[in-house]
Amino acid sequence: MRAFPRVLPFRHQRSYNNILLRTVRLFGSSFSSFDFSRQMPKVDPDNTAAMLLQKNLIQRNNMLYGYGSGTIRCTLLDSTGRAKSPLVEIKREDLVSKHGLLPRDLRKIEKSRKNDLVPSLLVRENSILISLLTVKALIKPDMVIIFDSAGSGITLNSEAHKDFINDMKLRLKNQETSELNSDPLPYEFRALETIFISALSNLTSEMKVLLTICKGVLQDLEFSITRDKLRFLLGQNKKLSSFNKKAVLVKDMLDDLLEQDDMLCDMYLTDKKAGKIRVQDDHTEIEMLLETYHNYVDEIVQKSESAISDVKTTEEIINIILDSNRNELMLLGIRYAIGMLSLGGALFLGSIYGMNLESFIEESNYAYLTVTILGLISTVWLYAKGIRHLHKLQRMSLLSKIKTDSVHELLKK
Repeated sequence: MRAFPRVLPFRHQRSYNNILLRTVRLFGSSFSSFDFSRQMPKVDPDNTAAMLLQKNLIQRNNMLYGYGSGTIRCTLLDSTGRAKSPLVEIKREDLVSKHGLLPRDLRKIEKSRKNDLVPSLLVRENSILISLLTVKALIKPDMVIIFDSAGSGITLNSEAHKDFINDMKLRLKNQETSELNSDPLPYEFRALETIFISALSNLTSEMKVLLTICKGVLQDLEFSITRDKLRFLLGQNKKLSSFNKKAVLVKDMLDDLLEQDDMLCDMYLTDKKAGKIRVQDDHTEIEMLLETYHNYVDEIVQKSESAISDVKTTEEIINIILDSNRNELMLLGIRYAIGMLSLGGALFLGSIYGMNLESFIEESNYAYLTVTILGLISTVWLYAKGIRHLHKLQRMSLLSKIKTDSVHELLKK
């Protein structure tokens, strides 16, 4: 049997071998020897089921860890904003060698990292690699490479991506029209601004939807509190928290960029290509650009935090109402218990009077009336006594607790 095209990492070798060994035993096959060092175990060619299972496991591992797919789908835009072709597949090796990237820089654009919400902006010798929400792009002084964001649900064939590409083309052309004036910013900053506009537009749209839904739920809870509404509010609170985390990560990325003067100077790719060297504080354009969108993101973060605070306040109020209702039910149960205790006193006297034993009280004409009056008096007295103690417990406040503690401290002294 020919050797496998790729060897699994060592940390996955042991688990894979154990699974394969159990599977082969299940199918009744036997192996003469196993090599667990750096080679895959040799499978008997006659055992078709084991071979198919082994190939399937290899394919799943390749899909999971990014092996076997040596190309990345992307869209290329030249210096005039024209797309060379709708879809282009670039080899990872060519992407690293031609554009001065490091192999670890491609982790942000790998298809296997579907749930990576942490934005990043890496500045290299002649390029800027940015991963911001649904947009992953490589910006050069005369080219923009936009990678496929299939993991975020937006592919190169989607309408949202097409609108983003059209906006990018319009800004990269930098032609003065009736609706848009020419931009004095360099090529790389116009591309970067387009990415920020797209990301903030998506954040704003998502925020409006979440705020509208949460506002409607909170208004409905003012009229009636049901289990379904509370469950729905809990789900919206989780979505708001996730959105707030996403916006905070974007804000933190911009904060880090604004604090690094050397990185801001390195982002002038056009000047660097022309041989112009920027001093440490000569980065007014990019600083103003980042500060503008930092303020927008900060406003989004403040609104999302305000919405989360409103939801938490509503939850606290609902908990207070539910606690109050629970206390009322407990007080009602205590009142019924006090009433039953009071009736128990009267029934006790009546049971003594009705015992089938001889006593002098039966000979009296006023015995029944006396027992009845004593029973009623005991009932009323027990009920009043219990209710009075219950009212004292209800009137307990923090002030009385403080007074009691101060008295205890004085007694200890």
